[in-house]
Amino acid sequence: MPKQNVAEQFVDILVRAGVRRLYGVVGDSLNPVVDAIRRTGDIDWVQVRHEETAAFAAGAEAQITGKLAACAGSCGPGNLHLINGLYDAHRSMAPVLALASHIPSSEIGLSFFQETHPDQLFRECSHYSELISSPKQMPRLLQTAIQHAVGQGGVSVVALPGDVASEPAPEKAPEQALVTERPSVRPGDSEIDKLVDLIDEADRITLFCGSGTAGAHQEVMEFAEAVKSPVGHALRGKEWIQYDNPYDVGMSGLLGYGAAYEATHECDLLILLGTDFPYNAFLPDDVKIVQVDVRPEHLGRRSKLDLAVWGDVRETLRCLTPRVKPKSDRRFLDKMLKKHAEALEGVVKAYTRKVDKHVPIHPEYVASVLDELADDDAVFTVDTGMCNVWAARYLSPNGKRRVIGSFSHGSMANALPQAIGAQFVDRGRQVVSMSGDGGFSMLMGDFLTLVQHDLPVKVVLFNNSSLGMVELEMLVAGLPSYGTGNHNPDFAAVARACGAYGVRVEKPKQLAGALKDAFKHKGPALVDVVTDPNALSIPPKISAEMVTGFALSASKIVLDGGVGRMLQLARSNLRNVPRP
Repeated sequence: MPKQNVAEQFVDILVRAGVRRLYGVVGDSLNPVVDAIRRTGDIDWVQVRHEETAAFAAGAEAQITGKLAACAGSCGPGNLHLINGLYDAHRSMAPVLALASHIPSSEIGLSFFQETHPDQLFRECSHYSELISSPKQMPRLLQTAIQHAVGQGGVSVVALPGDVASEPAPEKAPEQALVTERPSVRPGDSEIDKLVDLIDEADRITLFCGSGTAGAHQEVMEFAEAVKSPVGHALRGKEWIQYDNPYDVGMSGLLGYGAAYEATHECDLLILLGTDFPYNAFLPDDVKIVQVDVRPEHLGRRSKLDLAVWGDVRETLRCLTPRVKPKSDRRFLDKMLKKHAEALEGVVKAYTRKVDKHVPIHPEYVASVLDELADDDAVFTVDTGMCNVWAARYLSPNGKRRVIGSFSHGSMANALPQAIGAQFVDRGRQVVSMSGDGGFSMLMGDFLTLVQHDLPVKVVLFNNSSLGMVELEMLVAGLPSYGTGNHNPDFAAVARACGAYGVRVEKPKQLAGALKDAFKHKGPALVDVVTDPNALSIPPKISAEMVTGFALSASKIVLDGGVGRMLQLARSNLRNVPRP
């Protein structure tokens, strides 16, 4: 049997770790690894047009599967392109292994052509970033990198010089056992005891939920029922906690709606469940706060805590719910449910006012129709900016749909690359990229990746020919908009020129038919919807402190934006409120 080289051994370890594809762009320093993949049937090389796309795609795959995904870039400029997508994966706690191939090992430190120091460059966006300098080092170092990515949830980076990858692997290298799943984390008994006491003493409890409630929907609902608590959520908690939730009071934060803000401020005990909610201006400072998180470094970094609980949400609630004294007083819960429904009734008026006849098309209308027509188990990838607003307010979660975005890192151009990763996981599952024209055009070259790999991603393009969120930021600062306009082509014609299905929609009555036709198409498709650039949105509560770093405005030109089918949910939840 021919002797393995380091690249072949590297690929074998990735396969044993469960990696099924490596996203990237080929280059000379990567050649040994790419050739090893070519000769291996258990892993595929996914060619993209930009390495940033490779990193975003790997991050999305990891978020969909919960398992390790991988990407690669060639030496110097090639792997530098990975960095933005790796930042996003790392801040989303997506387990990703990045291969940063390197210049010849004998030239490191001598300002060689394309020289960088990837082991140093990627340290801020990874749990682990190291250089493989000899064949004997590789198996253990790669194992360590994998276990950092999986165990801590985030990115690991391995820098591998091309000449080292070509060298023979060590004789009888030991086959390392690999950690590929994270354990459950239960809080200590003393923390549970303290939390029980706080809950039993409180009269008005509110739960505020983030992405850490994934897999804990039943436990959250049982606990909310036991303590008669309204349940609000952050954007990343929406897909996990909003559906089948009779305690729902909406979302707080810069994209918020409903009564979540009031519920978090009018309680006497606020319990933060699995959220690293970044906008502390929306959090109260005069109520008791408990935070439950599987990442201890997250505890207390957004607000002053009365109790920090280290544990995952599901295990914590399983320990907690049987021990608390059930509450019978629903007055606070019912009050918040009523406020929530009233708040949604108010903003829906703007949405329902001849919106199906408005030209240019209201983006709220596009999001609402998309929500109705998309599959029950669709994966939505969402561009940063105004698309975040429409996704937050219109996409209806149901426990089967997924919503992926750059919700923690906030990068433009994430939706299309993330759709690529999501679609590779399951070609039969509907994947919809909610793209803004600014974000789409930034990495538009990778629309060709859809065509090349025949990925049936459906791109729904919210085309307002502007950087709408940036315009709103300028408005907030009292500045005239400048440098925000986009001179766009007919994106549908571009899609057709690439060999995909493309249709342009300029009138509301054309929208539903265009989306249905695109969804029926077996290959990649793009629906270019010309939307109103003046359709902007504001959160339910605004203060001067909330303006920093985001677009907020009370100007009369700003529309409320509606909330889609969430009003129906709020109305149905009101049936639980006892009538006098």
